[in-house]
Amino acid sequence: MSHTYLTTEELSERIKYDPRTIRQQLKDSVLLEGKHYIKPFGRRKILYLWEAVEAEMLSLQPSLDIDVPMANGVICHG
Repeated sequence: MSHTYLTTEELSERIKYDPRTIRQQLKDSVLLEGKHYIKPFGRRKILYLWEAVEAEMLSLQPSLDIDVPMANGVICHG
């Protein structure tokens, strides 16, 4: 299986996020080591696995079917 390895800056260009946002907010909360990124040779440099990041972005698309609980106990299907 072939992987596309990206630096933080290259990933930021593809997903249109600032590199600082990726480092401070996405890394280790949404993007997980071993699944979405690796540190080759145990070093500090981080390489993101594009296929895993893209799959994660597509899997988190909001559903159009929304269930809203109402005060009287029923559920409104939106």
